[in-house]
Amino acid sequence: MKQNFTVRHGALDGVEAFLSVARHRNFRKAAAELAVTPSAISQAIRTLEARIGAALFIRTTRSVGLTEAGERFFARARPAFEELIAASEIARGMGQRPAGLLRLSVPPAVVPMLLEPMVASFCQVYPEIELEIVASGELADLAAEGFDAGIRMGDLIAPDMVAVRLTPSFPMVVVGSPDYLRRRVAPERIEDLRDHACLRLRRSNGSVAPWSFVDGNKAVEAIVSGPLIAHDYPSLLGAAIQGVGLAQVPGPIAEAPIADGRLQALLGRFVVTTPGVFLYYPERHQVLPKLCAFIDHIRQPGGADAARKRSGRRRQS
Repeated sequence: MKQNFTVRHGALDGVEAFLSVARHRNFRKAAAELAVTPSAISQAIRTLEARIGAALFIRTTRSVGLTEAGERFFARARPAFEELIAASEIARGMGQRPAGLLRLSVPPAVVPMLLEPMVASFCQVYPEIELEIVASGELADLAAEGFDAGIRMGDLIAPDMVAVRLTPSFPMVVVGSPDYLRRRVAPERIEDLRDHACLRLRRSNGSVAPWSFVDGNKAVEAIVSGPLIAHDYPSLLGAAIQGVGLAQVPGPIAEAPIADGRLQALLGRFVVTTPGVFLYYPERHQVLPKLCAFIDHIRQPGGADAARKRSGRRRQS
């Protein structure tokens, strides 16, 4: 059954004064504890009793006691108020130092490229932060899904987001394995891709991404075909290494297999450069210290030592 809820304005007004008087059984001691006048305490209690609709104290010239309603109110209000104070302290602490759960939405390609090299050092430097990495090719709604920030390539970030550059621009390279290239003539022109098995990426909106190139000063998009469509670049890279076909992937994740000979770079003179990888979040004023700490750490070359020194300075101040 649907219930109707009304907002009770000032529901906590006078509660702290009530709890202090109930503990001390004395209005003057409560006033001294809260650094207000006894008359202010009396007025707060009268207002609270009027709002509740019941007397909470039995007052005589020599003593202060609780009514039955006051006893019941004290029993329920005291632990609730203490929890509220504790929650406020936790929230205040998280607003002043790097602490709490930090949830990031990232594409799978970013994990080996950016995150794996720095996760261990980040967790050591900031032990009060719980880092949760959700690797997905989908573009997450950060606010609706409870993420503090996301990481994506710059051309995929909405213009209303605040973007922080994490990497320089990098090329999107076409690669193929030596085994595959023994079976096919290596492409020398963009048009030659029509005769090749090209591994493709399905975007988060459901479309299959064309391959992008530059020919002189002209941007070219090639509609290619092949035996495999994947939702992330690491899967395309792995299939290319296995000889399934050619793949177009971010240059940084292809560096190691190219260097060790598992892949060869192709069509070098047509390579397009992407804006790079960015961290993004909705509003500047929502940036908590935990996110600032992560941004500092991931952008710092050899970040572990530098971040550890910064963290030490913060603890000393």
